[in-house]
Amino acid sequence: MRVAVIDGQGGGMGKAIVEKLRIVFENHIEILALGTNALAASLMLKAGADECASGENSIVFCSSKVDVIIGPIGIIAANSMLGELTPNMAKAIAESGQERYLFP
Repeated sequence: MRVAVIDGQGGGMGKAIVEKLRIVFENHIEILALGTNALAASLMLKAGADECASGENSIVFCSSKVDVIIGPIGIIAANSMLGELTPNMAKAIAESGQERYLFP
């Protein structure tokens, strides 16, 4: 199973999610860290993600290529995270059809 963890700003929530997924599922799932910026993506990679990417195009492209999307609820709201999450990102995530787990 391929899981995308999406986060922005400092990447703290994404880091915590990746760490917990790694503990629970060990290496039985593939974790793709998608950050709205490079700092968030690299922090999630250090926390145990298998791959990482950052930026609008990466999030739009990868949203339909995974089985599950996990992140803060702001990832489906345009211009959230102080404007880091673009309308195109929010639309791609919300309309992806994948199972989503969103945290407040």
